[in-house]
Amino acid sequence: MHKVVVLYSKPADPDHFRDYYVTNHLPLIMDWPGLLAWRYSFDVAATNGEAPFAVFEGDFADAAALAAARATPQGRRVAADVANYATGGAVVIDYPVRFR
Repeated sequence: MHKVVVLYSKPADPDHFRDYYVTNHLPLIMDWPGLLAWRYSFDVAATNGEAPFAVFEGDFADAAALAAARATPQGRRVAADVANYATGGAVVIDYPVRFR
């Protein structure tokens, strides 16, 4: 499995972020080809330092599936849409998940 994680910093307007994210962005996510599972939260805490404002996690079969999904029209729409709500910025990371 391969995971993509998006960490969102506090936006200029948290209420707009939440509303736009749920109403507009998540429907785009649901159409992302190859996405096996996804989850998000606005209730992020940190043991030390400032926590991200929100987090998204998406699961793909492997790195190739994520790359293919990003290259689709839907993937490009997902990426382009971030500017519409994430005024605090976003950090996107991805990695293979290791099971023991």
